[in-house]
Amino acid sequence: MKRINGASLFSSAGIAEMYFKNIGIDIKVSSELLQKRCDLHNFLYPDCKAICGDITNEEIFDTVNTNIKSSNCKFLIATPPCQGMSSLGKKEYSTDKRNYLIFYVLDIIDDNDFDYIFIENVPKFLQLYFPFYGKLEKLIDICKIKYSEKYNVDSFVLNAKDYGVPQSRPRGFIRIWKKGLVWNKPQAKKEITLRECIGDLPSLNPGEDSGIKWHFAKKHNEREILAMRHTPEGKSALKNKIYFPKKENGQPIKGFHNTYTRMKWDEPSPARAMNSGNLGGHNNCHPGKKLTDGTYSDPRVLTLRELFIVSSITPDWDLPDWASDNFIRQVIGEAIPPMFSKSILEGINHD
Repeated sequence: MKRINGASLFSSAGIAEMYFKNIGIDIKVSSELLQKRCDLHNFLYPDCKAICGDITNEEIFDTVNTNIKSSNCKFLIATPPCQGMSSLGKKEYSTDKRNYLIFYVLDIIDDNDFDYIFIENVPKFLQLYFPFYGKLEKLIDICKIKYSEKYNVDSFVLNAKDYGVPQSRPRGFIRIWKKGLVWNKPQAKKEITLRECIGDLPSLNPGEDSGIKWHFAKKHNEREILAMRHTPEGKSALKNKIYFPKKENGQPIKGFHNTYTRMKWDEPSPARAMNSGNLGGHNNCHPGKKLTDGTYSDPRVLTLRELFIVSSITPDWDLPDWASDNFIRQVIGEAIPPMFSKSILEGINHD
């Protein structure tokens, strides 16, 4: 396998890049705004030049671009935040490019000679409109206008659960690759259920530690625990007639249909968001099992080990001591699961 050097823009801690080396892609340069995420990226990828700062700053942009050139990067991955963007007709469009971070990605593309470019975000990203030469255009159309002479350009939406990840997580993608090169689409795989991937781990009450690496349960308040003990698999505690989630003053907590909801054993995990440690979040509670007294076990969120598994991260992952439970959950929740990105990129033929 011929190896190629790559760059990662808006990289966060680099979760998406976890298996890139396995498919011949060496990320040499990364760019991220937040220092703590850069610090974790440095811990995970000490051979990568992690540039921390605001890419809308000219000096930071030039530093990123210069390092991409000096590292001879032929691959680019970018996940720009959706700041300042809206569906057509929803609001006025600012002329400030800092509201449209994708344009900094396009500027990097314009000034380099990449072979392969991979842009990903939430599916809605593909439906948003951007100001472009006096018109409002979708990003895929902007890319085709700018690059179709030199590159193949396409877009699609795929779900992680169809590509070896036990988690339902749709994402939108744009692929750009040089004409004459090959980038095959990924082959779908069988869904993996929660029962198959975490069903053999020991049951835990909140605050308990199994002794297995990363398999220790977060603590929750007793009102939440009581509500979830009376909530069966796949149901929301908000529907309970007696044991529903309550505030400290006894008033019922309001929420959405999937608030305080248990997952289902025979389905992949719902999408893991940045607040996966919040029992009252969306679909955050362990499926549990019915006990002999009629209540249900595991009134808790997934342990970090369970979260790693449903996010296609090695369950024995090594992390620095300073990385807190909440921080780890945040960087996983904002990232594409790494087996998902690997599945899409292993179609690159760079022999």
